[in-house]
Formats: sequence, C-alpha cells, structure tokens
Amino acid sequence: MSYEMIALLMFSTMMVMLLTGQRVFGAIGFVAAGAALLLWGTGGSEMAFSASMKLMKWYPLLTLPLFIFMGYMLSESGIAEDLYKMFHVWMGPLPGGLAVGTIGLMVIISAMNGLSVAGMAIGATIALPELLRRGYDKIMVTGVIQAGSSLGILVPPSVVLVLYGMIARQPVGKLWLGGVFPGLILAAMFIAYIVIRCKMQPNLGPALPKEERDMPMSEKLKLLRAGILPLIIFFLMTGLFLMGVTSLVESSAVGAASAMGAAAIKGLLNKQLIESTVRKTLGISCMFMWIILAALCFGAVFDGLGAVRAIRTLFLDDLGLGPWEILIMMQLSYILMGMFLDDTAMLVIVAPLFIPLVGSLGFDLIWYGVLYTITCQIAYMTPPFGYNLFLMRAMAPPTISLIDIYRSVVPFVAIMVLGLALVTIFPELATWLPEKVYAR
Repeated sequence: MSYEMIALLMFSTMMVMLLTGQRVFGAIGFVAAGAALLLWGTGGSEMAFSASMKLMKWYPLLTLPLFIFMGYMLSESGIAEDLYKMFHVWMGPLPGGLAVGTIGLMVIISAMNGLSVAGMAIGATIALPELLRRGYDKIMVTGVIQAGSSLGILVPPSVVLVLYGMIARQPVGKLWLGGVFPGLILAAMFIAYIVIRCKMQPNLGPALPKEERDMPMSEKLKLLRAGILPLIIFFLMTGLFLMGVTSLVESSAVGAASAMGAAAIKGLLNKQLIESTVRKTLGISCMFMWIILAALCFGAVFDGLGAVRAIRTLFLDDLGLGPWEILIMMQLSYILMGMFLDDTAMLVIVAPLFIPLVGSLGFDLIWYGVLYTITCQIAYMTPPFGYNLFLMRAMAPPTISLIDIYRSVVPFVAIMVLGLALVTIFPELATWLPEKVYAR
C-alpha cells in the first residue's frame, strides 16, 4: 500500500470514529498510535512519548490553565451583571441600544475570558431575558447574543489562538495581536447593522422609555464604575504584555490573580468558589492537553509518511490548483466540519494536514490563524448543526424555537463572511499590529 493510501486510510478511519461518538482525543490518538505501531513496529511507540515530552516542555502551555481559571473566576464575580447595567443606561436611548450594549458586553467579556461558551452563557442568562422583556424582537436578539459570544475565540486572550499557536508553533502573543483589529471590526459591523436595522424598523429594538432615561448625570457616571475592574484586569493582563513588562506566561498569571482580586473586592472569594473554579479548570485543562497530545502524535505520523508533501503535489501539480484556490477549499472544509464539530476538534483534525501545507504555499501562519478563527466563528453559526446554535437552544427560553435560532444568525453570518473576505484581501488587518509591536 502506498503512503498516500495509508494517509487517506488514517484520515477516513479517524472521521468514522468521530462520527460514532468517540471522544476527540481518543479517536485521534488511537488512529495515530495504531498507525505508528503498524508502520514502524515497537519503535513507533516512541512517537507518542516524544509528543508527550514536546508538550510538557513547551513553556507557554502554562497559559492555558491560567486563562481558563481566570475565565471561571470572573464568571462568578458578578462583573457581567454590573457591566450590563452600565450599558443598559448609557446605550438605552438609542434604537436597538440594549442590543448594542450587549455586543459591548460581549467584547469586554471576551477580553477577560477567551472562550465563546462563557459569553454565550452570560448573554443568555443576563441579556436575553432583559431584551425580551423590553420588547426586542426575539429573532434579532438571539442572533445578537450568538454573534457577540463568537468574538470570544478571536479577541485576546483567545484560548483557541493559544491552542493554534501550540500546534502551529507560532508565538501566541503575535496571534493575539493579530486578532485585535479583526475582532473589533466584526464588533463594529455588528453594531452598525443593529443600529441601521433598528432605525429602519424601530419595533425590532425600541429605545429605553423616557422616564427611565431621566437619570442625573451623577448617577450615570457612578454606573461607569462597573467598567473600572474590567479595564484594570485587561490592562494588567494584556496592557503590560504589549508594553513588554510581562511575558505571555506572566501575563496569564497576572490575569488569574486579578480575577481572584475582583472576586475578593465583590466579597465572593471563599473556599467554595476557589474549589469549584479549580475543579472546572483542571477538567478543561486536562481535556485540552489530551487533545493537543493526540494532535502532535497524529501529526508526527502524518509527517513521517510524507502526506503533506503528497497532498501539496496533488493540489498544485496534479490538479493544477493555485495557492489561493487551495486556501479557499480549506476554509470551506472548516465551515463544513463546523456543522458537526467544535473549534478544538476541527483544529486537531486538520492541523497536521493544513498548517504545514499553508506554510509551504508561502502564506503567513499568523494571518492564517486569524482566518481559521473567523472561519470557526462562521462554522459555529452555520445551520443545521452549528455548535453555537445548539448551545443557544439549550439556554434560550421555550418561546424561542430552533427555527427562530436558525433565522436569527443569517444576517450575522453574512457580516462574518464579509469580515473574513476583508481579512483575506487585506492581510495587514491581522499582521500589522503584531509586526509593529514585535519590531520593538
């Protein structure tokens, strides 16, 4: 059997195992270990050991549990509720103002968390009931929460970009910086859509009643205090890192310590909270580590077979495709897989194949990491099986049906596709800031 057929057999076996409901790391690790033993005998067992050592020696891996800990600690500190009250008053007078405030809330939560699930949970429990009570259109606000929460995997400190950096061997700091402008551009496009749509159809997002807007300026300024803690945490964590005062790992440690400080200021820091947060952090961190380990082992076998070179030859020489055509095919495959899998599973499955291929085609891997992440956002919200769609269905009240959720994402998916096209056509949107900062 040729090496190309072996590679194809490995890939197809892994996909079949995933469709049977096996855990991602189990399916990928089993195929990788089995292929290594069959191809190279007992010596193939060294691949898994080598991958383990490579993983454990990679110092930036320490950022993963620290950011996860920070996210869980912040979700229990009540910061999100205070922020929403602030946006409620300041944005309320605008048509669709509370929906705009929800996007602002999601951006801040993303900048403190790095996970889309956290933004979805906060939006569905805090913002959604209030928006519905205020007479906002249920289809529009459902889309707002899903789109806003998807920013969590793009805006730093994105955990997805940390994982991409680990697998692609790219500086996580550059990836974070690469996601800043695209993330803010997407947020601005969401806000522009909401404002324009609600001006055209005021019944979709009514402004806050005049009696609720008549608040002394001193009271409004007091509400701004809700933004002080998030700004302090963001500055201590990301600002010091960008200024070169802290390293990436030190930045994550500062973020975790700041989150504990925020909980203490709120009077919520106790033994029960710490124990619960540590348990959740350990569970998620171990899951990510097993997945990365399986990906590294699978990648080592794939590379040993020369599969990447064979696929590059197939696309470029045999099929005559250009680099951009290959890139578009890869992005479309992400959207297709995103209907069934989450971002981590997609990254692990295609990383051994796509990342080396992208590098060999001459594309910048920092820029590609941002493209991958935006494509994941689109895939999350693509019917019929997008990951965010079912998360929203689980959290939404019974009055919001699955058909409503499907309809709600259409305009926001279109906006994300436009954002993806902008970053594809103008790579500087993702590469300018990291090049500028790292040039110092």
